[in-house]
Amino acid sequence: MSKIPSVLENLRIPVIGSPLFIISNPKLVIAQCKAGIVGSMPALNARPASQLDEWLAEITEALMEFNAKNPERPAAPFAINQIVHKSNDRLEQDMELCVKYKVPVIITSLGAREEVNVAAHSYGGIVLHDVINNKFAHKAIDKGADGLIAVATGAGGHAGSKSPFALVQEIRQWFDGPLALAGSIANGKSILAAQAMGADFAYIGSPFIATHEARAAQEYKQAIVDSTSDDIVYSNLFTGVHGNYLAPSIRAAGLDPNALPESDPSKMNFGGEGKAKAWKDIWGSGQGIGVINEVTGAGEYVDKLHQEYIEARDNLLKVSQVFA
Repeated sequence: MSKIPSVLENLRIPVIGSPLFIISNPKLVIAQCKAGIVGSMPALNARPASQLDEWLAEITEALMEFNAKNPERPAAPFAINQIVHKSNDRLEQDMELCVKYKVPVIITSLGAREEVNVAAHSYGGIVLHDVINNKFAHKAIDKGADGLIAVATGAGGHAGSKSPFALVQEIRQWFDGPLALAGSIANGKSILAAQAMGADFAYIGSPFIATHEARAAQEYKQAIVDSTSDDIVYSNLFTGVHGNYLAPSIRAAGLDPNALPESDPSKMNFGGEGKAKAWKDIWGSGQGIGVINEVTGAGEYVDKLHQEYIEARDNLLKVSQVFA
């Protein structure tokens, strides 16, 4: 059985809301945490950088107030995502604020930095590092990360190309710490399936774009509702790193989603090239959105996940008894 840090032990359902670049904000994070799952956002969403201090204060105070009023059902912890790539010149400043507010969970992406892990551990925080293969998983743990997020094929944003079965089983051959799985997870059955594979948590992002709290254009939210996996394009053109994007937004930018050129990975650019900016104009999304049928509140969506998860778990117990 996996070793789960105490901060992640009492979630309502085993779900971490993944940080959505530009889109996640305190309103969404607070709603996710109040609903019983880990809410998260990228530190870089706070612009200017000084806004991160205000946002961390807002989240911390809102959750403390909620917990005081609901001692029998406290909020889940929140997480801040740090892009640790050398292009992020805010990393040190943003981590200082995370230390100041004792952010319970730090999610690191695009590189593994030992000093970030040390900073989080200094006040009792934990670090989950997202990886797209087993090689990167080893590096992250060797540098002091506490857990891993396996970003498999079909995940939104900067996704990997590995099957979730292959990625999870390779990591579980040597790692028994906390492990989340990302990649097309959008309903309760998929959460249970992730656990059956060997993950502890499901890592869900794209469905939260279609929530009232998300800081996304209404057209983007509706595109999540209207689209399916057939509308997802995997390309490295927009940032230099392969990611999944909505084809309608690519067409709207005057590009052919079926004939996109390759980008130079050495010229990583999180703002995108030319007039079409990732993630503002070219919209990221995972393949699991085919089950998202309406724009709703984040809490309502978590309630739905909870109901589906419990039903799936009960059904699995019945099936397992048949084959016992």
